[in-house]
Parts: sequence; structure tokens; C-alpha cells
Amino acid sequence: MLDPIISFFTRLFYWIGRGIGYLVGLILWPFLWLGRWYGTRGLILKAVLGALLVLVVGLYGYFFWTTQRWTNFDPLYAQAYGVNAANADAGQPVGQAVVPETGATAPAAADAATAGEGAARTCLSSQIVRVTADLTDFNVNQNPWVSSMVLYKLGFFGLDWDRTPFFDNKAAFQRGINQAARRTSTELVEVLGRVRATSSIDNDLQKARGDLQFDEETWYLGATPPWLRTPTPTYYRSAITSLRAFNDRLQKCEAVFDARADNLARFIDRVSNDLGSTAAILSERSENYDGGWFDTRADDRFWFAYGQLYGYYGVLTAAHADFRDVIAQRGLTQLWTRLEEQLARALRVQPAIIANGAEDSILMPSHLATINAYVLRVNAVLEETRSVLER
Repeated sequence: MLDPIISFFTRLFYWIGRGIGYLVGLILWPFLWLGRWYGTRGLILKAVLGALLVLVVGLYGYFFWTTQRWTNFDPLYAQAYGVNAANADAGQPVGQAVVPETGATAPAAADAATAGEGAARTCLSSQIVRVTADLTDFNVNQNPWVSSMVLYKLGFFGLDWDRTPFFDNKAAFQRGINQAARRTSTELVEVLGRVRATSSIDNDLQKARGDLQFDEETWYLGATPPWLRTPTPTYYRSAITSLRAFNDRLQKCEAVFDARADNLARFIDRVSNDLGSTAAILSERSENYDGGWFDTRADDRFWFAYGQLYGYYGVLTAAHADFRDVIAQRGLTQLWTRLEEQLARALRVQPAIIANGAEDSILMPSHLATINAYVLRVNAVLEETRSVLER
């Protein structure tokens, strides 16, 4: 009685095996043909082709290692930029200044004419500037910048890596961080690094903004004239230098950081708008492309948003330090603490494989909906904070 059933499954597995073997043979055929062709070539040609093969294999090995290893990734990194013991906002004089000629001390806030011609003043540097420089350093010095690597630009047999489920997570994460750094650098130039937008623009901040706005995908060679290019990481490294130069000058009281409530309100508004744009992209993808684990764009959407939250976690924690007095005087300490907690919770979401399933799916989770929920929660706290500041 069981013989027909056994015979059916035997034939079924036989043809499945034949099909798999045929498919494997089809995939391996070009490589086997190349191997036979290579074996008939001369010694010099073999050496040249062999060297090229070693180079390609080495490049792809390095590319694989780079995209999978995230050096110094730390969701709790922002704690290093929190409120410190200095009882002042960024840019304000702190401690006491020493008059070199006499060795006497004078209040750091005193005018140089009062303290003496040689009075050395010290001001509090900006944690926002510091974290923006450190995030960019994390992107291009502590880790290679993936988006401008030649193999990332070539794609997967010509297909953009962002449209595949492979090797694009780190690139999207870095671009998310860079988006936060770009937005912050713009606000530093236009609002925070000048007095009531009437003073001249700070040259270091202006240069940093210009460098961070440079496109994210330039390699040493381009497809159009001029053929030789300065790669993207070089510009971002220049931005790091400019940001740290500004902070050095600020610490010497030679630059301006305008830590006023209206400036903080505007800064929060710009960050909120930036996150709102990301929330709209996540919502659109989640609602219209619920392909579960087979949505090849879900991973780069997720990791871009994650990188943006990662960047803003540090920036907004630093803003708590830079606007310490404003936040305390407006009674925003508890609200700001909640903001930082929401950002920290969002960064705990680190799925190994990103799925974009229906929100009520049993089998496939909706990671885009999950990260979007955190983006919207952070945005809600930002809006509430801004409304308090504008009263």
C-alpha cells in the first residue's frame, strides 16, 4: 500500500536533486570555462591574470571585512557628552583667569581691562561642536567610509548595493550619522555660532559646513571630467579639523557660542524637521512595501534612521550641557532627560536581519514600523520641548 507513495517521493526528490545539480552546474559553468581557458594561456598572461585575480579577491575580502566590522560602535557613547561640573553654558567664561605677570587670579568673567592687560581668560567649549567632530571622526577615521569605496560604487554586478540585502547596512548607518552632523553644522553656522544672526559667520564653522555638505560617494576617479577627484573622506576629515579649531578658539574666548533659549528652540525645530522627513520615508516604505524579509530596501532604510538617531543622541545630550542654564531655568530638565531616554531606548533595537512585514504579521516583524515608532516618540518630546521654550 505504501509502495506508490514511496515511489512518488523517490521520484520527487530525484528530480529536485537533478534540478539543484543543473542550477549549480549553470552557475559554475562560466568559472569552469574560464579555468580551462586560463590553463591554455602563456606564462606571462597567466601571471598578469593571476595577479589581477589576487587583487580582486583581496579587494573583496577587505570590502567584506570593512562592511561587517563596526569599530567602536557604542550605543551608550553619548554619556561622555553630558552635563559636566562647570557651572556655565558653552562659550561662557569659567573658573578664574591667571595674570601671567603677577601670578594673581581674577574672575574669568572680568573684562581684560579690569583684570590687567595680560589676563588669560578661559571659556567653556561646546559639547555640540565636540560631538559633531567626534561622530565624523568615527565615520571616516575609526571606520572606513563605505559609500565612496570603489567596490561599493561598482555594486553587485552593476546593481546598487542599497537595492540588495548585502553589505549596505554600515553604509546606510554612516550616512544617517552624517545627516545629523550636516544638520548640526548648518545650525552652528547660521544660529549658534554667531550673536543674534547679526555678527559675521565664523570661518571655521563655515568651512566645516561646506566640507560636510560634500557628496557622500566620491572616489579618487570620476566618470566625467575632471577625472581625478578628492575623495569624500578627505573633505570630512577637513571638517573635523575646522570644528576642533573652532572649539579651541572658543575655549580661549576668541569665538562665539550664543546659548540663548530662542536659539535652542530653533535648533530643536530643525532637528525635529529632519527626523520628521525620515519618519515619512519609513512610513511610506512600511505601508507600501511590506515584503517581510524579502524587502531589499528595508535594511538601508532602517539603518539610516538608526544612524540618524545615533548621531542625534550625542548631539542632543551635548545640547543639554551647552544650554545647561537655559534648560534649568525653563524647567526642562525632566523633559530633556526623557528625550535622552527615548533615544537610548531606540538604539537598543538591533535586529540581526531587517524585516518589513505587515504590522499585524505573526511570522514577519515590521522593524521599519518599530524604528519609526521611536523616531516619532523622540519627535513628540522635541515638539513639547520647543513649545515650552517658545512660551
